[in-house]
Amino acid sequence: MTAASSPLDAVPVRWWPAAGGAGDGVPGGAGSRRLVANFDAGDDAVVLGVQGQAERELARGAIRDAIAAELASLSGLAPAQVALYTPAGQVPWAELGYPAGPRRAWLAISHDGVLSVAAISLRGPVGIDVSCIVDIPDWEAVARDYLGPDVTARLAALAPDARPAAFARAWSEREARLKYLGRELVEWSLEGDRELSACRCLPLALPEGYAGVLALPP
Repeated sequence: MTAASSPLDAVPVRWWPAAGGAGDGVPGGAGSRRLVANFDAGDDAVVLGVQGQAERELARGAIRDAIAAELASLSGLAPAQVALYTPAGQVPWAELGYPAGPRRAWLAISHDGVLSVAAISLRGPVGIDVSCIVDIPDWEAVARDYLGPDVTARLAALAPDARPAAFARAWSEREARLKYLGRELVEWSLEGDRELSACRCLPLALPEGYAGVLALPP
């Protein structure tokens, strides 16, 4: 895959191989020590991903393996001291078994196409979503039901060739905000829109053909 041009504020993704191994940089090396220092100092989130796995169950396993390995690298703990919990229908989390006592890490995970991405935070809830950029014939009805009248109007004002990418980013933003609040996908409502505004969103730096968003505390 070729990298797409990303906004200057796009959040970089630390890519891990689909079947084990190290991600960008060498765990335990200088880059890893820098990440540990930044992570413990209170960075909002670390974002990682796996490419090339379209089968959903295999993708879930690959991103869970990457999260566990990344947490071990970031925290300096042995892999056996990192416990990952991803119960179906619930917000995933991890527990870091520090000698002074366990510490919680908040997680968010998303899959689409051949990409899987995850966000890790020590500060509190986090949300993330990735979407394939595709031309959706009934985009207007979907946007009206799930994204609201303002977003639908903005999408309608775009040139047809610009709309798929804008729709994918708007959809990912809504999904990331919902995950930040620990909620399932629901249709748009004015009250719900106000609640979803309780976080800030940043685009992800993703390969061409994908859009993604990270949701963080205000």
